[in-house]
Amino acid sequence: MSHHLPTLFVPHGAPTFALRPGAAGAAIAAAAGALPSPRAIIVVSAHWDTAEPTVGFAERPETIHDFWGFPEALYALRYPATGCREAAEEVVAALQSAGLPAQADAGRGLDHGAWVPLRLMFPEADIPVIPLSIQSRGGVQQAYRLGQALAPLVARGFLIITSGNVTHNLRDYQAAAASDGQTPAYVRQFSTWISEQISAGAIDALLDYRRQAPGGVQAHPSEEHLLPLYVALGAAGRNAQPQRIHAGIDDYVIAMDAYSFLPQ
Repeated sequence: MSHHLPTLFVPHGAPTFALRPGAAGAAIAAAAGALPSPRAIIVVSAHWDTAEPTVGFAERPETIHDFWGFPEALYALRYPATGCREAAEEVVAALQSAGLPAQADAGRGLDHGAWVPLRLMFPEADIPVIPLSIQSRGGVQQAYRLGQALAPLVARGFLIITSGNVTHNLRDYQAAAASDGQTPAYVRQFSTWISEQISAGAIDALLDYRRQAPGGVQAHPSEEHLLPLYVALGAAGRNAQPQRIHAGIDDYVIAMDAYSFLPQ
């Protein structure tokens, strides 16, 4: 089982993705359905950002509705996940073995970056979920190192799902929504560049995306939504076999690309 689990980067889009999953939702659900059953899921969301890597230990992580002003139907949704203390302790141990500090949070639930894709991918909520935070202050290098620390867990039956978006500029979304609804050129240019570098295994270029990629800074005025991709890359290893599961754009400016990385 363990040798057939990839690491995944999936989009979570706007919170309304939970109500209107569309093609991206269908793609990530199909990808999850094709996997052997993992022992536990480590979920890394762009919306849990801490100074040091922090692992969630909650026995029944709550569904966090960390958004405002959306349809009431969204606030009624729940994802009844369970945790697993033993699995969470293994995550802490893996981080510490890699020389990273690791904190435990007994009460952390699942923010929408975690529960929205998980609800689409594993609707039965029958696999333990261990949330793990990102550290945006450390940038892509820290995210990649965090992924590398998780790599040994892939061979032990853990499925690593990281959740963000390949482009994420809310100011540009507001501008597009208020005007003609056109997608800025950089959205597709940046998404294409990321795909090309992933296909080529060009990790060093990906780590230098803010200088090398067209529209890199505009695609991510702040980096938190791209960092989960680097966690998935690091966990899979440099020789991983990548697959672009989905490519598309929602809400004018949000690239909903999804990737699978199969360690070799």
